[in-house]
Amino acid sequence: MTARNVTAKQPIAAQRPLTRTHHGREFVDNYEWLRDKDNPEVRAYLEAENEYTKAHTADLTDLTDTVYGEIKSRVKETDMSVPVRNGDFWYYGRSVEGKNYGVSCRIPAVPKTAADAWVPPVLPEEGAPEGEQIIFDANLAAEGHEFFSMGAGAVSLDGRYLAYSTDVVGDERYTLRIRDLTTGEDLPDTIEDISAGATWVGSDWIFYQRVDEAWRPDSVWRHKVGTDVADDVRIFHEPDEAYWVGVGTTRSEKYLLIEVGSKTTSEVWAIDTANIESDPWCIRERDTGIEYDVEHAVIAGRDRFLITHNALSVDYSVGIADVGPLPALTDITEVIAPRDGVRIEGVSAFAGHILLAYRRGGIGRLALCTSLVDGDQALNFRELEFAEELYSVGASANPEWDTPVLRFGYGSFTTPSQTWEMDIATGERTLLKEQEIPGGYDKTQYQATRMWATAADGTEVPISVVRRVDLDMSSPKPTLLYAYGSYEMPVDPGFSVSRLSLLDRGMVWAVAHVRGGGEMGRSWWLNGREKSKPNTFTDFIACADELVAQGITTHQMMAAEGGSAGGMLMGAVANMAPEKFCGIQAVVPFVDSLTSMLMPELPLTVVEWEEWGNPLADPEIYDLMASYSAYENVRDDVEYPEILALTSLNDTRVLYVEPAKWIAKLQEIGKGGPFLLKTEMSAGHGGVSGRYAKWKETAYEYAWILRVTGAA
Repeated sequence: MTARNVTAKQPIAAQRPLTRTHHGREFVDNYEWLRDKDNPEVRAYLEAENEYTKAHTADLTDLTDTVYGEIKSRVKETDMSVPVRNGDFWYYGRSVEGKNYGVSCRIPAVPKTAADAWVPPVLPEEGAPEGEQIIFDANLAAEGHEFFSMGAGAVSLDGRYLAYSTDVVGDERYTLRIRDLTTGEDLPDTIEDISAGATWVGSDWIFYQRVDEAWRPDSVWRHKVGTDVADDVRIFHEPDEAYWVGVGTTRSEKYLLIEVGSKTTSEVWAIDTANIESDPWCIRERDTGIEYDVEHAVIAGRDRFLITHNALSVDYSVGIADVGPLPALTDITEVIAPRDGVRIEGVSAFAGHILLAYRRGGIGRLALCTSLVDGDQALNFRELEFAEELYSVGASANPEWDTPVLRFGYGSFTTPSQTWEMDIATGERTLLKEQEIPGGYDKTQYQATRMWATAADGTEVPISVVRRVDLDMSSPKPTLLYAYGSYEMPVDPGFSVSRLSLLDRGMVWAVAHVRGGGEMGRSWWLNGREKSKPNTFTDFIACADELVAQGITTHQMMAAEGGSAGGMLMGAVANMAPEKFCGIQAVVPFVDSLTSMLMPELPLTVVEWEEWGNPLADPEIYDLMASYSAYENVRDDVEYPEILALTSLNDTRVLYVEPAKWIAKLQEIGKGGPFLLKTEMSAGHGGVSGRYAKWKETAYEYAWILRVTGAA
């Protein structure tokens, strides 16, 4: 689709050639100078691109406003979550009409010995319930800031203190504070420039992570409430730049676990919380290519470790061992054996039951074991079954160790999100809450189906297709094809109120579950990473072709969308098959991937080498990435579709410079278009903050999709 009647002058980025040489290969980069975001000339260029994009999308103003109004009208703006019991309180969050951020609250709970101890209170929709305490109002914390993001929000074991962290820039460096909930005042303890999380042990100790210059959480620190932060103790440090460090407690509160992991290898250290100032000890030293996860359980009256690991199967199994340093993972007793076509994702242990999460047939599933009397026997699980073919289910908030109920969340492409509670003893399920759609929503008017595309190598790739039931499919329809396809992250069926604005205008919404993601198990990722990465791109093209072959759409009516690593996919597909799409929307796109992976000093680069390969060390990887990196492969011999790239100036995961360079080169030599760049000047990887601003941004993106596909 060509540009409308727009007279705005396209910005022209200055060309300042910089020759990059690796492995005897040279690449001349004309736009690397755009990397310096503190350079006034760079900011002026980004602002000029914003003005150019604004001019090219000025005709979308009314449609954007309309879609925004639709999204807003379908959200219950004053609402609250289902209360969750933790200790002596019921905790819940509320949203208030006109407010951008949530409010965290609690009310006292009856003793756990009471008959109704686990029955969540019914809260009034308007006004505060008796005994309500507001423990944190993010709207107040966000005042005076263009951007606001909350990281940690953890309450101490006795309920007295709240540890919370905030980021008001978008660069994911947080400031941690401690609030005394008895007075409502913050303590002097303030810890700056750290990772998002905070973990309580009891009510005196907080553990947190610091990050290195590459934004990698590399160390765990211990802070005692009420003491000088300068006296905090670093209890663990990981020098290898390929590994991230995380920290948390087991649900039993008996162990603090320090988890060290790269993309393919892990190692876990532990501290007994009864002796919290002791040094951590290693549960099992790292072994390249072996990943394991540790869960504390009490089985047959004994403290045990449940170990989910891939030492026996690419799709994992679960073993059991005594608490302490482990022998070889292949030698521990197996309690959940590997099964063909089943990707075990992990176990969650409680005092009287164990929850198993796994994936089969492209769908994530849950199963429950309620007999914990046989110490080293196979655990017997009962799968939770559901009526829909395509759905998502996952454990919800279950903080308590000794609980007679299990919370889980459920939803699908057509079913709004639900919160369920199951009685462990009887298996009886109770629906506690379903997402309310003001104005009404009839799920029978929408359908989600699965179809399959045959990839270039014969692999069958699933496609989820969502549309209105009454849509006349006797002729092709405007379609949006979405994908992610990296890090073994699946795109699971989930409900979206904003998506209704596309479906109700006669669009088809589809997801290409391409290799590189995790929908079909660990091998699905392995066959879409490193040297197999091109499978992600060709799978997506095969899915687009299948939608056309089935008469669902045409290439002239189909837009593509992906973000972050999915934006890498968008950039590659734009060069490989530009004729197959009428528009491509790339959100915070990883489109100058080779340049970034050649710069170990950048945030996240070293830890990413196990995903993409290391082009610094391996000429074959260099050549492969050079063959698909979007920026390096912009062509002058094809007609590109319209392209809209969206980025944020303070993004530390995918730097703004990548889409900036890509769009500059497309504008220089690419045919077709227009090629548009929209940069949020006060935001991070997740885009703008505040729910109203996010809805407005979604409305803008959807308006653009509706226009390029002809659905507007």
